[in-house]
Amino acid sequence: MSPFPGPLAALIAEFERLPGVGVKSAQRLAFHVLRMPVDDVRRFGQALTQARESLGFCRVCQNISEGETCEICSDPRRRADQICVVAEPKDIAAMERLNEYRGLYHVLHGLLSPLDGIGPENLKMRELIERLRDESMQEVVVATNPTVEGDTTALYLARLIKPLGVRVTRLAHGMPVGGELDYADTATLLSAFEYRREL
Repeated sequence: MSPFPGPLAALIAEFERLPGVGVKSAQRLAFHVLRMPVDDVRRFGQALTQARESLGFCRVCQNISEGETCEICSDPRRRADQICVVAEPKDIAAMERLNEYRGLYHVLHGLLSPLDGIGPENLKMRELIERLRDESMQEVVVATNPTVEGDTTALYLARLIKPLGVRVTRLAHGMPVGGELDYADTATLLSAFEYRREL
């Protein structure tokens, strides 16, 4: 039996369902919400609901989008012959901070991880291969994190893509092993992008 009143226990339980939030963190968040002004709580709730109802995935690159096609895919100034493959939508924000990459993106929505039961069929790889059938495609930059899963995914993609006659490169110098794109500073990420290598 919970030591908290029903509504509070329910709020804590909902916070616990979020990734990376344990029991203690869920309780801290719930108590913080109770101390917030009612208007702030309403605004927070509306932001959650609006984000969930109005956002979806771009039909082209699988990035988060308000419309059928995201702003990057709709931008005629972007290079249509280059695709940067990332694991998650947040990784696009890291690459865009460079102000150097002008191509398109493709979001896999995860990385290969056989131990966790995540295979190619669980990722947006089929959609990527369909995009690469366009004869104008010159290069795929694989920008997955330098982890076991990121490296496995990069090598798997290289084996799929090379027979299509498209150059496959991978971010190189500057990214530490075990690091994540989202936490890399601009100089490190720029160096990794400039010194990318062929797979």
